[in-house]
Amino acid sequence: MVSQTGTMKVLFVSSGKSGDVGYVVRNQGESLIRYGIDIEYFTIMPGFIGYLKAIPLIRSQVRNRSYDIVHAHYSLSALAASMAGSFPMVVSLMGSDADQNFFLKWMTMIFSSMRWRATIVKTDEMKRKLKLKRAYVIPNGVDTDRFFPVGKEEARQKLKLAFSSKIILFIAVKNRPEKNLTLAKEAVESLHDGPIDFVHLYDMPNSEIPLYLNSADLLLLTSSREGGVNVIKEAMACNCPIVTTKVGDVDLVIGDTEGCYVTTFEVDEVISKIKKALAFVQKEKKTLGRQRIIELGLDAEHISQKVYDIYLKTI
Repeated sequence: MVSQTGTMKVLFVSSGKSGDVGYVVRNQGESLIRYGIDIEYFTIMPGFIGYLKAIPLIRSQVRNRSYDIVHAHYSLSALAASMAGSFPMVVSLMGSDADQNFFLKWMTMIFSSMRWRATIVKTDEMKRKLKLKRAYVIPNGVDTDRFFPVGKEEARQKLKLAFSSKIILFIAVKNRPEKNLTLAKEAVESLHDGPIDFVHLYDMPNSEIPLYLNSADLLLLTSSREGGVNVIKEAMACNCPIVTTKVGDVDLVIGDTEGCYVTTFEVDEVISKIKKALAFVQKEKKTLGRQRIIELGLDAEHISQKVYDIYLKTI
């Protein structure tokens, strides 16, 4: 039953190193507001002590605020919230959850079966890896109101970037081996195609990412593993050419979109695909990535509708 105010109240629980919720989680929360849902956030400091301390705090907040649903993101946050009480829970598992150790995978499977009202995963591959037969496969949506095509010159002017160089954009946090920065740098340094700027973005507010995607000649992703790859969807929504390794759901998302290329982890093939993408750009052609995102229903509006439907079933 929806709370007495007539508005569905949902508590989002997730971890956050900075003490604030991550942009992927916040974007989903904001996309659900259109349905009249009152979203509040509870952020857990990472680390064993942080999750342990969060248990009584979540219990107290839920008791005092009378939420209709607690929606936890990531397995460790979901386990902490599960131990805090018997309230209705929806859990979204992210890409990293599929690569946890055996014990955490086993705990996830048990809690998904016996405790959580609904479990959401980002890809079919995650569903198979985690052995969650009843999980819903719902990828993260991209906010097409924020990620949309802008002229390259206009974007570079606003960011004060050079007009004469080709820009290869790499978006990944530092010190994450699975992001494979070494492969990206090796491939770019082997190019001999005029002035090229390799722009590595990290710790950048998500609000600034759309301009960078529109300023780039291509987005390069060389990760060794991913779940649902948000930055690929965001780049496509901006009609930005892409070269990416075959990880997560990129095959499904990209499909046969011209100007977007999937590569192996062999440096020679990465170089070859970068050259193809740059040749595509030199012809002053545009990708149809945005059209592809909308056709697949990967915009935030369609994705939030699916999550909202799960909420209605849950309560």
